[in-house]
Amino acid sequence: MQDIYDYVDQHAQSYIADLQRLLRQPSVAAQSVGMEACAGLVEEMLAGVGARPRQVDTRGGFPVVYGEIAGATTKTLSFYNHYDVQPADPLDLWESDPWAAEIRAGRLWARGCSDNKGNIAARIAAVDAYQRVRGQLPLSVKFIIEGEEEIGSPHLEHFAEDHPDLCRADACIWEFGGKDIDARPIVHLGLKGICYVELRVKGARMDQHSSIATSVPNPAWRLAWALASLKGPDERVLIPGFYDKVVPPTDEELVALERMPDTESQRLEHLGVPGFLLGLSGMELKKRDYFEPTCTISGIESGYTGEGSKTVLPSRAMAKVDMRLVLDQDPEEIFALLRAHLDAQGFDDIESILLGPERPARTPMSAPIARVVVDTYRELHGQEPVVTPTSAGSGPWYQLCSRFGIDACTAGVGHARSQAHAPNENIYVDDFIRGIKHICTIMDRFAAEPA
Repeated sequence: MQDIYDYVDQHAQSYIADLQRLLRQPSVAAQSVGMEACAGLVEEMLAGVGARPRQVDTRGGFPVVYGEIAGATTKTLSFYNHYDVQPADPLDLWESDPWAAEIRAGRLWARGCSDNKGNIAARIAAVDAYQRVRGQLPLSVKFIIEGEEEIGSPHLEHFAEDHPDLCRADACIWEFGGKDIDARPIVHLGLKGICYVELRVKGARMDQHSSIATSVPNPAWRLAWALASLKGPDERVLIPGFYDKVVPPTDEELVALERMPDTESQRLEHLGVPGFLLGLSGMELKKRDYFEPTCTISGIESGYTGEGSKTVLPSRAMAKVDMRLVLDQDPEEIFALLRAHLDAQGFDDIESILLGPERPARTPMSAPIARVVVDTYRELHGQEPVVTPTSAGSGPWYQLCSRFGIDACTAGVGHARSQAHAPNENIYVDDFIRGIKHICTIMDRFAAEPA
């Protein structure tokens, strides 16, 4: 592989420039900003490596940019990515323009550099480098690059249903990955699911003077009481049936947790909190992080929240709640349980809306693609990767992979302080170049795996 590594090093500046060009094109799905232009740019980049790209309709959502390249064998590796990014707000907390893609002190700073455009560019660059040095890829590859991951991938299921042939592969490299808080390579073999719900309460026709709170219902209080019914101070979710289908970790997965390094002090320092919930640490903390579901208030809005005082009785109240799910929890079933709970508690007047449900998914730890990614990480980084049986986050792993029996695994260019979704998102330039080499090595090694 040294010949390919040398080529990547010799053309590193060109690959970095390609990434900067992609980052300088805003693409915020939540605000419908720059999406058409970015999809076109991704299509152009795929065309540049011979992937014969096209934009695939998703029944009303932003298109999936799809491309494929035939290799020396019919064995196929797919790359799942997304070209949409989070909004850059709050802009005043950025140390440089979030769309400028500046390089400072060995890092590239831009919205989307870690999540997920750095990985898009690294994978396209890897395909380019391998073909230019060896003439042909060692296997066939597919690029599936959607435009709605940051808003819950609401239309990706339509893509999978309408085009199962485009999804089929022998394995998939998932969209994210990188290093943990101690700069060790980390490999995830699954994702939690998610049930994301918006709750709405209506009161008077319009905001009122707060003096009439003696007789007019306050929707903010009503919402607060409903939210308080969802979880107790012991962090236990109080929705009847919520835990009924939770699958505990296997012995093999527990062994993987035990092997994970202790990074608790570093995490606490980075988070700026005195301790973890319930005073947990060690294996109990790890099991909770990776194998227990959650119920979290993501946002609340009602009444007046500006500077100074305004004595108002709000006419509306809204909260967004996300529940991270584990095997075998179904987001549609969990939503139904939530609705039944609210009704039983007397909150039948509260409107509930399900947004972007996703099922949990895991890849077996013995999967060939997992072994290849771990082995190649070890070779390139000179240290043992951290292998986690799943991730605390969520995404459309089930829709795109598990439903088709496709094993998936993470491998990427981010790091624990990349600050994805936050101001000053960043990646190390060296990690980006190493990520290109890693994808080249994964393709080469997975091609040689027995079918």
